[in-house]
Amino acid sequence: MEVLKIVARRRACGLCPGGCGTSLRPSRLRDLSTSASRSTVMPAWVIDKYGANEVLRFTKNMMFPVIYYPNEVIIKVHAASLNPIDVSMRSGYGARALNMKRDPLIMKDKGQEFPLTLGRDVSGVVMECGLSVTYFKPGDQVWAAVPPWKQGTLSEFVVASANEVSHKPKSLTHTEAASLPYVALTAWSALSKVGGLNGKNCSGKRILILGASGGIGTFATQLLKAWGAHVTAVCSKDAATLVKNLGADDVIDYKSGNVEEHLKSLKLFDFVLDTVGGGNEDWAPKYLKKWSGATYVTLVTPFLLNLDKLGIADGMVQTGFTMGSKTLKHFCQGVHYRWAFFMPSGVYLDDIAELVEAGKVRPVIEQTFPFSQVPQAFLKTEGGHARGKTVVNVV
Repeated sequence: MEVLKIVARRRACGLCPGGCGTSLRPSRLRDLSTSASRSTVMPAWVIDKYGANEVLRFTKNMMFPVIYYPNEVIIKVHAASLNPIDVSMRSGYGARALNMKRDPLIMKDKGQEFPLTLGRDVSGVVMECGLSVTYFKPGDQVWAAVPPWKQGTLSEFVVASANEVSHKPKSLTHTEAASLPYVALTAWSALSKVGGLNGKNCSGKRILILGASGGIGTFATQLLKAWGAHVTAVCSKDAATLVKNLGADDVIDYKSGNVEEHLKSLKLFDFVLDTVGGGNEDWAPKYLKKWSGATYVTLVTPFLLNLDKLGIADGMVQTGFTMGSKTLKHFCQGVHYRWAFFMPSGVYLDDIAELVEAGKVRPVIEQTFPFSQVPQAFLKTEGGHARGKTVVNVV
């Protein structure tokens, strides 16, 4: 059923059933005009170089997005939200790999990604559709997570591929909806696509979440409970009530200094989701059930750092060696070791929207900021210790 759904959606977005991105209609640049005249610029927050928060700049003259491919849509942004990846990208994290994705033939000069708009999450209204898009129409309320190699959502309008977009849950406001896509898709990737968990095989499984009070952790907790899992959440004491209210069965305060001692008193786990990284992978996998298919999945990997430091070729080699050696090491210890990454997908957002409408998942928002206070929103996100998401109201 899921395969049929994906194929139908790709055809509706003008893509071949194989998902290769090939248009089923002649590819040509679309005339964008929907009225006699249209502004060629828009307000946005951009950076002109990588650095600290001071590099953020507000402009009213950011180039208006253009539909270059027939499966794209332009969205009027009502709300966006920030993720740790936005703070990291502001400082230059992943620049080498992302620029390779933007310009694989290296035809542009260095720095051509600027001015760069950050922000991955969007909730808004479709303004314009490419020639091949039939799944959406102007006026549709939608949500999406835009991949990090594209211009971001801290602007009045953003362009996205239609297969990255989904209809917004009707029960959510734009502010609420903007808090979910990036963290939801990252958690979905880690738990379902990499970890193999789903609503049919998760019942009764024991899951440990490290970093349960952030955006990814709060969504993962709710998703796993909706799937019937037993969830043990690790967070700070002041976030315990929040995580308990989201359904966690056990909550461990990592600031108590005896997380491992507490875990020793519990039964072993079938799955560990690590959203924090650091030294967790040195001790967390030993609390998995050995030789049972138990899996440790981390969202903190050296992949982009290796490419930034060593270049594309050497960085890929180093990353492959690191991944291979860690996988083998943990396999010999009776557990699986995996990395997971954000995956843009309108199809998965469709499934997530169903969970939201059913009341099984709700947005967790810590603070909202007006569009004029994007720098303050970045500082809030950069401070860490999140209790849900930081949202920016653009409209």
